[in-house]
Amino acid sequence: MTEPPRLTVVGAGPAGLAGALAAAARGVRVTLVDAAEQAGGQFYRQPAPALGARRPQALHHQWRTWERLRDALARHRAAGRITHLTDHHVWCLERESDAGPVTVHALRGPAQEVGVTVRADAVLLATGGYERVLPFPGWTLPGVVTAGGAQAMLKGGLVLPGRTVVVAGTGPLLLPVATGLAAAGARVAALVESADPAALLRRAPALAAQPGKLAEGAGYAARLLRHGVRTLARHTVVAAHGTGRLEAVTVAALDRDGRLRPGSARRIPCDTLAVGHGMLPHTDLAETLGCTLSGTAVRVDAEQRTDVPGVWAAGEATGVGGAALALAEGHIAGRSAAARLHGTTPDPGRWAAADRARTRLREFATALDDVYAPPAGWADRVPDGTVVCRCEEVTAGQVRDAAGTLGAGDLRTVKLLTRAGMGWCQGRMCGPAVAGLAGCPLTAGRRPFARPVPLGVLAALPEKE
Repeated sequence: MTEPPRLTVVGAGPAGLAGALAAAARGVRVTLVDAAEQAGGQFYRQPAPALGARRPQALHHQWRTWERLRDALARHRAAGRITHLTDHHVWCLERESDAGPVTVHALRGPAQEVGVTVRADAVLLATGGYERVLPFPGWTLPGVVTAGGAQAMLKGGLVLPGRTVVVAGTGPLLLPVATGLAAAGARVAALVESADPAALLRRAPALAAQPGKLAEGAGYAARLLRHGVRTLARHTVVAAHGTGRLEAVTVAALDRDGRLRPGSARRIPCDTLAVGHGMLPHTDLAETLGCTLSGTAVRVDAEQRTDVPGVWAAGEATGVGGAALALAEGHIAGRSAAARLHGTTPDPGRWAAADRARTRLREFATALDDVYAPPAGWADRVPDGTVVCRCEEVTAGQVRDAAGTLGAGDLRTVKLLTRAGMGWCQGRMCGPAVAGLAGCPLTAGRRPFARPVPLGVLAALPEKE
């Protein structure tokens, strides 16, 4: 008998789950590789079973959607159509030719010292996104966490990051973070949003096309009111204060040009600051295979195919747009991959509903991107002494000198002159800030490895690899 075609899906969030399920249902043998111990990604992050959570659904919305995905995954695993590799961190993808199989290299287990290799006929990249955090004085203090990090602590560990929390930055993620923390018992002293509410009205037609999303936002707003959380719109964090750990933050109002309003600064006592300025796509693995990017996202066609044969991408990696958009894209990618792996031409009519949802949700996401852009002039407000690259302890002043005095006009040159981005995170945390301070585009740097790899794992690879 002919072996079924093989598809490796990297990432078990909404896009990866939708893609894996769609492909498996159409006769493809799927290997689902994910770094977490349970499927779900950040959006459907589950508490560890040992914690014995009695009502995990209280931390989520769209719980029924998650139950359908979870149960379908269990059925396909039981039938042998999906192999789910949990706690596997993919560090490299490679192939010998455009028509050849894709080899996925992963590190297994908490120590990440065991190498695992998975081979497939094609790959679907559903690698998600990561948070953009812009620096300010005091942002390296203990007690300052990312907004998504605070949410992950709550969802995955059932713990609060602190007792008195300020949630700040910009973007839709701040709403569920603030409401989730308040519902779990934290005192949310303020929700500090830099966006101008009037910008929402300017994009009303695109936003009104998704009434469900608007109702979701209204629900968050109602819960914030119920918990007594004050919202400071068109405000930003100026500095974090503390000796040894966070004790307070200073926030100030912004005018319509993004400048600080004189005399508007106020100090808010808190022990935790959950801050984020939107999301950026994870594209490391796509870049390893040579996929073309459009801006900071992987470029795909109507079938979610990249320009590298046998490679599909879906979800936040192709542009940040939320879980519903990721589900639609993953479903399309899985169906397309299944058809092409079976040697047939996909019929877009088979996924017409997902295509319509994808179009509407992408327009909605584009409108939100415009509304929730980081405040203008943020880079000018960062003092020279502020550490920007935490790994290498590079300051804003050093980055400005590299660009203004030494003539660096791109991230790579700034990196060579200052070491910003040479540390453990390889610029994932500081890249957006360095680009803003240097006045250069935020461009991806193609690397052979997507994460640090023990030398023992490399030494154990077959010689031809």
